[in-house]
Amino acid sequence: GINAEYGMINIGQVACFDQAKQTVMGLGAPDNMATHFLASFIAGTVATFLTQPVDVVKTRLMKGTGSDSVRSVFSEIAKSEGVLGFYRGFIPAWVRLSPQTILTWLFLERLRILFPPV
Repeated sequence: GINAEYGMINIGQVACFDQAKQTVMGLGAPDNMATHFLASFIAGTVATFLTQPVDVVKTRLMKGTGSDSVRSVFSEIAKSEGVLGFYRGFIPAWVRLSPQTILTWLFLERLRILFPPV
């Protein structure tokens, strides 16, 4: 349910941001705000990609479409809509999550620079 969704968001944001930042810097980019923006943009996109199927199933359960279990809703979507059915509403979800991810990481990276570990 909602805990699975938050877990996926955390995985997508934290793990992906660090990996994206290392990859971008490995390609020669400096450790600056543009690099942090790009890495956080990637992290927000991955977090949305990971959480959207959980969100779609949760929404269908809450909507009360006749199915009363996660398994039945999941099967119903897979059979009637295919894999893309799990990504219905991706753009609005991305528009909601990505700005928050980008701002969070830009602020955290700026704080890391302003207050280095002692």
